[in-house]
Amino acid sequence: MSVENKVIVITGASSGIGEASAKLLASHGAKVVLGARRESRLQALVNDIEQQGGQAAYRVTDVTNPADLNALVALAKTKFGGLDVIFNNAGIMPTSPISALKTNEWNAMIDVNLKGVLNGVAAVMPTFTQQKHGQIITTSSVAGIKSFVGSGVYGATKFAVRNLMEVIRMESAQEHTNIRTTSLYPAAINTELLHTITDANAKQGMNKLYESVGITPDAVARVVDFAVAQPDDVNVNEFTIYPTKQG
Repeated sequence: MSVENKVIVITGASSGIGEASAKLLASHGAKVVLGARRESRLQALVNDIEQQGGQAAYRVTDVTNPADLNALVALAKTKFGGLDVIFNNAGIMPTSPISALKTNEWNAMIDVNLKGVLNGVAAVMPTFTQQKHGQIITTSSVAGIKSFVGSGVYGATKFAVRNLMEVIRMESAQEHTNIRTTSLYPAAINTELLHTITDANAKQGMNKLYESVGITPDAVARVVDFAVAQPDDVNVNEFTIYPTKQG
């Protein structure tokens, strides 16, 4: 089992889980194609990977724009000659009580966390269907399998992603296209997600939790590496990643 020579597109690659996954996969011989909105961070990451002997490319990408995902996939195919995996990792988490009516944040979460994933799926589906293999990995959340006060809309987007990935897996099996899907349910992982919270009480509570139990994104990167390394006839489709200290 190996990720060597796999061509892997990663969104949300400029920090956190995406960055950690890109570094680990590249160190194991994968060819990573990185998308995010912050070009300077992407440039630095690609330089770091290449200095360590890895292969990487990037394109500034806004996952809410379908054309950006199509262009990122096209880059993978022109630069590295194919595509094996997309890791839909971009996400935001401006949690708040529903009664706070932060409707702009609701819509932003739907656009990034759900529509952004759909845009990624749409970008790779023609290729994966034609070649009859491929893997779609998506970052959901522990809030995609359990309900949490303050995470009503965030959780709704993550529950939706869970359903989407399972249906893609089932339909692909029926259609004999061999597309594997993997859903990740991280709990308290120390990333920049907390920076998107504007509700003061929600931010205080989340900061307290993450400061006491949070672990590094490398924990999730190792799971991504494991999932990609499985043989084509094996689909490992769900992983929940908790800090050992988190209740």
